[in-house]
Amino acid sequence: MAWCAVRSLNVPAVDMRALRTRAPLAAGAGFASVASTALWRSPKRSLPFACFAISTDSRIKEAVQTEKAPAALGPYSQATKANNFLFVSGVLGLVPETGKFISDSVEDQTEQVLKNMGEILKAGGASYAAVVKTTIMLADLKDFKKVNEIYAKYFPLPAPARSTYQVAALPLDAKIEIECIAAI
Repeated sequence: MAWCAVRSLNVPAVDMRALRTRAPLAAGAGFASVASTALWRSPKRSLPFACFAISTDSRIKEAVQTEKAPAALGPYSQATKANNFLFVSGVLGLVPETGKFISDSVEDQTEQVLKNMGEILKAGGASYAAVVKTTIMLADLKDFKKVNEIYAKYFPLPAPARSTYQVAALPLDAKIEIECIAAI
């Protein structure tokens, strides 16, 4: 279910005040965007562009899978496409052909993680340049500087937003795991 009101298309505007009081379930469900800074007051008493969308259609979600990156270790996809984004699951430094870590060093695992991620991004129709957010999980935060040096070689400016955490443990005792979100 979706509705939009756009003045330039001569579609009647929806009274947002009425919607707010008469349809409380619309608030907080789905996505909302408004293209104006003056939502409730406008000099001509007209409302700005507003769009709310709610979808339960499973066709908007598509799994991405490639043999050029390690298979998922559980009941999840390597990546999922949805709403013009590619959500890449946590990637480990496994060699796709063997299913084993490239080595025990965080540097080698980081390189392999980013190579694997690149293959998944490519399979999903994206690239490193399209990545808008990454999350790095490290077994030891002391490896932060080493990881940064390698990471910087893969992501062009402007660099994606990023969070980095030290975690208690990673799957298969990995030294690093990285997940990301890319715009497609």
